[in-house]
Formats: sequence, structure tokens, C-alpha cells
Amino acid sequence: MRLYVNIDHVATLREARQTDEPDPVQAAAAAERGGADGITVHLREDRRHIQDADVVALARSVKTVVNLELGAHPDIVRLARRLRPFQATLVPERRQEITTEGGLALRRGDRRLAAAIGGLQDAGVRVSLFIDPVRKTIDQARALGVPAIEIHTGTYANASSEQRRKKALNELRRAAAYAKGVGLAVHAGHGLTYQNVPPGTASPTRTCSPWRRFRRSRS
Repeated sequence: MRLYVNIDHVATLREARQTDEPDPVQAAAAAERGGADGITVHLREDRRHIQDADVVALARSVKTVVNLELGAHPDIVRLARRLRPFQATLVPERRQEITTEGGLALRRGDRRLAAAIGGLQDAGVRVSLFIDPVRKTIDQARALGVPAIEIHTGTYANASSEQRRKKALNELRRAAAYAKGVGLAVHAGHGLTYQNVPPGTASPTRTCSPWRRFRRSRS
């Protein structure tokens, strides 16, 4: 089991204060000192929290690995190709949303997504797709040639009753087991907290990629 810590909203607070603190780079360092296996950071098209300079600074300072979340926007893909983080996770984006609301809607013939995947992989970046726990979507992700997926856990995290939470957890487990069975590395995220993570970590199908080995192969 690997834990990546998302530091986006350290930057949200900084931007709201219109100053230079709190610093996402310092937050990432604190997370690593606390035992995090990696740092996740989402550079949005509208730059609402994390800025380009933050990603550059994190790429230089993070001692574990960086998982860069991004939409398939050409300028952000170009930045990722230049910085070559350990992993780039492609996610959907809508300007109006407060936070990511669901997984990617994978469609055959989506040239923009295919170009983003190809460009990142050509630069030596490991690509993951953020998707809902649906078998058909998992098959579509595999067909796109990515080695990993991140399963959207929002339904589980936001469940309004214990019954609904158990149902959502079972869906996550089945999806993770299926994805693992077809050869994909499986990550999970969105809305996870100290309170709701333990039941998910008990699942034997919850796996993350062997990033230490992958990272060494690129050094």
C-alpha cells in the first residue's frame, strides 16, 4: 500500500490570502517527513490554486515522487513533458466545479486524450487515468495502453448512510480486482480522510504500482 498526499488546497489558502504562504513545497516536505510515499498535485487550466512555479519547485524538491494531475490541455501536457514527473494522472476538468466530480468519460476516437497519453509516454512519464469503478471504463482505459488507473472514490466517501457506503466499497473492491486481473496497477482517490480510509485499505485488491522500481529504472 502506498500513500500519496494531495497538497492542492495548501495553495488554495495561499491564493485566497494573496500572499506567499502557506507554501505547498513546505507542505510536501512535511508530508514526506511524516511518511508519505509521494506527493499529488493538480495543475488546473484556470490555475485556481497550484501554479506552474509550484509544480517546477516540487519537481526539484520532492524526494519521493510527484504524481501530477492534469487535464489534457496542451500547455499543461507540454509542462509535464518537460518536467517528467514520475506519474501524470489525466483527470476531467470543468471550470464551474469546486473539485473533480467524477472520472473521465472515455470515448473511442478521443484524439485530444490519445495525444496527451502518447506525448506523456514519449517523454518517459508513466500515465494513469482517473476513472469511475465501471468495468467497461476499465476495459477502455486498458485499450488506451496506460499501465495504471486511479479509481474515483467519491461515491464511497460521500455516502450518506452506512448501507450506501458498504455498497460503494464493494463496487470499488470489484473494480479494483477486475483491473488488477487485466494487468493494470490500481490507485484510488477522492474524498478520502482519516475516518473513511481504513475500510478501503483492508481490501486485498487495493494495490498501488511498484513506483520505487519504476523510478530507479529511469534514473
